[in-house]
Amino acid sequence: LDFFARAKRKDPQLKVGVLGCMATRLMNSLLNHPAVDCVAGPDSYRLLPGMLEAPDPKSYTLLPGMSLKPPALPVNVELSVSETYAEIRPLRETNPGVTSFVTIMRGCNNMCAYCVVPYVRGRERSRDPYSILEEVRSLVKTGYREVTLLGQNVDSYLWQPQNGSETVSFARLLEQVALVSPLMRVRFTTSHPKDMQDDVLLTMARYPNICKHIHLPVQSGSDKVLQKMNRKYTRESYLERIARIREILPGCAISSDMIAGFCSETEEDHALTLSLMEAVRYDQAFMFQYSQRPGTLAARHYPDDVPEEVKTRRLAEIIALQNRLSLQSNQADVGKVFEVLAEGISKRSSRAFFGRTTTNKVCVFPRENRAIGDYVRVLVKSCTAATLKGEIVNENQ
Repeated sequence: LDFFARAKRKDPQLKVGVLGCMATRLMNSLLNHPAVDCVAGPDSYRLLPGMLEAPDPKSYTLLPGMSLKPPALPVNVELSVSETYAEIRPLRETNPGVTSFVTIMRGCNNMCAYCVVPYVRGRERSRDPYSILEEVRSLVKTGYREVTLLGQNVDSYLWQPQNGSETVSFARLLEQVALVSPLMRVRFTTSHPKDMQDDVLLTMARYPNICKHIHLPVQSGSDKVLQKMNRKYTRESYLERIARIREILPGCAISSDMIAGFCSETEEDHALTLSLMEAVRYDQAFMFQYSQRPGTLAARHYPDDVPEEVKTRRLAEIIALQNRLSLQSNQADVGKVFEVLAEGISKRSSRAFFGRTTTNKVCVFPRENRAIGDYVRVLVKSCTAATLKGEIVNENQ
């Protein structure tokens, strides 16, 4: 914001708005910043034209749901129980890319103890499937080759039309998206262990263009910690869900999130997380040490009592284990052939492309005569913990 304050001194006509989740969370600290002209939460974007067009507070016309707060800035951070922006398409690049994201729902109802999302994005609401499918069709027509369906908890997606027609579950929506085009890859994130059901797995197995990768955050391997986190599942039920994934989708990659050092976590709890990682053998993981978020259940009720140096050490152990598991997973793919979607030029060599396999593993291979957006058959020759390296093979190889 200091950068924008300097820019506004050079150009007084410049308007600066702070938008989204952070605007909701930091509203009070933003009101007196000299660079800020308006503050809008994630459910207030329809009001932005009026907010930005107001020439000064005296001539400012309030729109429904808007308010003027000291120092006379247009502010709206109210959360909606119905807003999904269903008919509003995101502005994408003039030249179509390869991959894109489509939001299918907003907000979250889970109230995990450490998470601020329900407080800054509101309660869960599902976008109507008709607008989702129309957006996906538009992406196909403009040349996109892969779409990722986004939601804080996609497995609880449920469209219930008021006219009494058939409800649409996430499994049904996933199927409808896959049917738009067999040449369009489909991914989704994020799943919740308590909500992922067999119908989603069976849909994934039925359609080859649905990528065989599931991000299933566990956060901890300790039942005591999971209960304190308000995750609503146990270690045993999580492992049962993993077993069903392995049974219905052999070879499906599984990734996860891990939090080190949550409130009251003991060395025994930490060891249970490590042992669960060993049991599942994740292909990838996102790993963090616990950091208290103001306003959350944990911040209000639990002391942040694990010393920082202990958190740091436990996180390092989690990362080291996952690096080993990721390397072993990638080593098992050496000698295999994968269909890879060429997404761009490799950062290390302009003569190579990078892309991802159906299992969401990054793969680097020679460009040869291929183009970005092509599906390429790649034989994996070597790997690191993070990347597969291969060469292009013919269709009949």
